[in-house]
Amino acid sequence: MKRIIFELMALGLFLGVTVQAKADGYDFTTIDVPGATLTQARGINTFGQIVGLFNDAGGTQHGFLLCEGRYTTLDVPGSTHTGAQNISDFGEIVGNYICGDGIRHGYLWSNGRYTLLPDPPAAADTHTQGFNNAGDIVGFYLDEGGTNHGFLLSQGRHTTIDVPDARLTWVGGINDACQIVGLYDDAGGRRHGFLWYQGKFTPLPDVSGATVTAANGINNSGEIVGWYTAGGTDHGFLLSEDKYTTIEVPDSTLSVNFMINDFGEIVGFYRDQDGTSHGFLATPKR
Repeated sequence: MKRIIFELMALGLFLGVTVQAKADGYDFTTIDVPGATLTQARGINTFGQIVGLFNDAGGTQHGFLLCEGRYTTLDVPGSTHTGAQNISDFGEIVGNYICGDGIRHGYLWSNGRYTLLPDPPAAADTHTQGFNNAGDIVGFYLDEGGTNHGFLLSQGRHTTIDVPDARLTWVGGINDACQIVGLYDDAGGRRHGFLWYQGKFTPLPDVSGATVTAANGINNSGEIVGWYTAGGTDHGFLLSEDKYTTIEVPDSTLSVNFMINDFGEIVGFYRDQDGTSHGFLATPKR
């Protein structure tokens, strides 16, 4: 059923009603790298391996892999900042790093080895965001003129993704069917989510009452996660079977969902009442 609805969305025939509901069917687990002042969980694979980023006591950013309760720090050699964004079912990780010139680039980590990814042509700053099991990578880049464009890197070739007539395009996630999600700003500066599939662009319905709707992750069932802004605060959402469900850490002041795996497990980050950012894992109750 989910896949049928998603195919209709790709054809521009989606007529779903945006319903906002509070999710009580999840167990939330906080993710904090030991000694970190900030932790964000960004990606999760089918096996429950989680990646993200954290700031140490000195303010330097590092990537991390959380596997079976053990944290592994990820740092691209020679970088000043490293972050991990997503992980495949093969344990390969994509992320971003910054060197002394202050410019961001992408990397691939596999079996302890870092491979530096090529930047899209004319990119002044590159943000690698999503990854699928076929090795396709998505993200966005800033051109010399200061405009954001989405991209797909597949088999060594970059393809630019620009929502028609948008002021900016930002790509966050990709699944194994190469269904891509992200956000764009329309001509008036309003921010919306979108689906990109086989070269066709479909806007996602806005969350009712939201000023911003941003899609970031998609699993192989076509379930989409992201966040929306309402009342000046960011809230996490799940879009499944044409229905938006608010999923956020209880008592948080801000909650953002980044990625969802094929078991419906969601990772992201939240801020507590003291303003500290923590990663989280939201697990559906069975």
